[in-house]
Amino acid sequence: MIKYTKGYLNKLEDLLSETEYTLRYEKGNFQPGYCIIREKRVIIVNKYYPVDGKINSLLEIIRQIEVDPTTLSDQNQRLYSEVSQTQLKV
Repeated sequence: MIKYTKGYLNKLEDLLSETEYTLRYEKGNFQPGYCIIREKRVIIVNKYYPVDGKINSLLEIIRQIEVDPTTLSDQNQRLYSEVSQTQLKV
């Protein structure tokens, strides 16, 4: 279940920190609110987004990038499994 809190955002950020991608918050005019630079493995999210916008962006990103669950900690493996099965409500 998605919780739109700062704590849940921190969990998603922690999950991404265990992948090959680097997460950065910067200003920008990204259409969906984020940008993925696959060649450099960088994810940029609009820093002016509210917490729920950042969470929705990170959930979309996690579904789009390739994540090897075996490289994640047990806690993040469970979170990744939940995120992979959760449907976003728009």
